[in-house]
Amino acid sequence: MPSSPPTPPPSGPLSGVRILALEQMQALPYATQLLGRLGADVVKVEPPRGGDSGRASRPAMTDPHGHSVGATFLRNNFGKRSVCIDLKDPRGLDLVLRLAPRFDVIAENSRPGVLARLGLGYDDIRRVHPRGVYVSVSGFGNSTPTPYRDWPAYAPVVEAMSGIYEMKRAPGEPPTIAPVGALGDIGAALFATIGILTALRHRETTGHGQYVDIAMFDAVIAMTDIVTNFWSMGLRHGELGPLIMHGFRARDGWFVLQVGREPHFAKLAELIGRPEWVNDSRLATRDGWVTHLDDVLRPAIESWAADRTAVEASALLAGHGIAAGPCLADEQVANDPHVRARNMLVRLPRTDGIAQPVLVPGNPVKLADVPEAGAVRPPWLGEHTDEVLAEELGLSPDQLAELRGAQVIA
Repeated sequence: MPSSPPTPPPSGPLSGVRILALEQMQALPYATQLLGRLGADVVKVEPPRGGDSGRASRPAMTDPHGHSVGATFLRNNFGKRSVCIDLKDPRGLDLVLRLAPRFDVIAENSRPGVLARLGLGYDDIRRVHPRGVYVSVSGFGNSTPTPYRDWPAYAPVVEAMSGIYEMKRAPGEPPTIAPVGALGDIGAALFATIGILTALRHRETTGHGQYVDIAMFDAVIAMTDIVTNFWSMGLRHGELGPLIMHGFRARDGWFVLQVGREPHFAKLAELIGRPEWVNDSRLATRDGWVTHLDDVLRPAIESWAADRTAVEASALLAGHGIAAGPCLADEQVANDPHVRARNMLVRLPRTDGIAQPVLVPGNPVKLADVPEAGAVRPPWLGEHTDEVLAEELGLSPDQLAELRGAQVIA
């Protein structure tokens, strides 16, 4: 593919941090995208045939060159540059080893041992770039023996193994898979981001790079802490602590209400016109709230909310210091005033003639003294191959043409 015009250097608090990402799907690409949104320069290395496997996900759109670009890729690669290199060709391997010393971070999320067998493991990179920070994201980690080390993993696999599916499963029913999207991917990406920034800070003080090893299973265990914590404190079979944390029906849908303290219960009773609850012996304890949720509390709360929308009911509860929020449907989220005000959905115009733009989550990290950068679309496959190899390694047009003719690059 012909080289695109040179890409302007990114700006932001991480400007100057350079990341060479041998990545695919979401667990690592979300992390590098977040760092890129904060100013890091992210160069993504993809296989010439097909690229990042996230490009083949569904639903998808067609890029200007006729390639399918899947939703997983579109929402995890804003602002990156794409370089297509065949890592299985010795000449491609040599290109990456020559590129590595020009980057602060070399990041990968292949199955354990895959890149080491190719000659791009941590030890291989450390030989050519001792100051480099090498990051691995995998299902079960690389640096500690574990019975699952060689298992392939996607987010639902590690989510299931965390215990949260079984904890929330209704008796006699199969587990609900991926109830909040790719929690296992995003969680691992956030911990990878912390690990990268910590390792870079450590390098500032010691001058040495190091290996950052992130396991998706570890990340989900950290986020589903109630499973093991509650078990250790005597709760079983999905039991929760005694509190009101349930969904209630309003005129147009559902809202969630959480009350876990006696002063908030008193405010709830007053708001919905049931002040006598405060002196009702059945409701004198938090356990009593749960015991009488369906025969006393729910009928009264839902009667109060029956002529209100879920948003109106939640607003009234919030105005009295009671935590509540509506269960929004997809279209409601897409048009929510908070989401719009916080710039939390980026509109990516489609390139295949469909009017509805693709909506991609914006940057949730808001910095008071740093203007939020405009979104730069994800790269087309191999869009920056010539640009990067010419700038970083000084390859001439003839050398690039030779490598392209040999299908080492694309």
